[in-house]
Amino acid sequence: MKKNFSFGTNEIIIPQQFYLQNSISLAKKLLGKILVRNLPNGKQYFIITETEAYFGEKDKACHCRKGKTPRTEVMYKQGGTIYVYLIYGMYWMLNIVSGKKNHPEAVLIRGIQKINVENNKISLGKLYDGPGKTGKILQINKKDFNGKNIYDTSTNLYIIDTPFEIEMSIKRTPRIGINYAGKPWTEKLWRFIAEINI
Repeated sequence: MKKNFSFGTNEIIIPQQFYLQNSISLAKKLLGKILVRNLPNGKQYFIITETEAYFGEKDKACHCRKGKTPRTEVMYKQGGTIYVYLIYGMYWMLNIVSGKKNHPEAVLIRGIQKINVENNKISLGKLYDGPGKTGKILQINKKDFNGKNIYDTSTNLYIIDTPFEIEMSIKRTPRIGINYAGKPWTEKLWRFIAEINI
């Protein structure tokens, strides 16, 4: 299904205040929002389809379970800060810090779907299901993004409110790849997946 639409003047940047909620709430509310990536060949638009919440030092699956380190100090900043780290020596993970300063929590962006814009018509394109694929298509790296603000357009990576109507169903599951955390953390339903139609 396609709709007549034009981005640009319709972009409403989501303000920092939105990110000051806890990571579990934020992980759900980020679904369906539009992630904008400004690349040399122009702006690319993606709708957020999958997220995971990580909730502070007590969360044994969170990077901050052992306290503040040079790697995790970004997570102790206020909500809206970008947290980027590398896994397997090749995949950059995009996270958004949430909540208040000095309570380290964040949302991992696990999946996005391309929004195609052609002749003022929009349609959903390719689904990038997984944080590795997400980081790759967005061309994420630590140098350019870690510690920056997701609501600052000068970073060339920001999130806008969805400027058109969508249909969305959400399911919750346990988080992936955290068996080391043990119960009850492996059982927390802190992974959110959206099926979206426009």
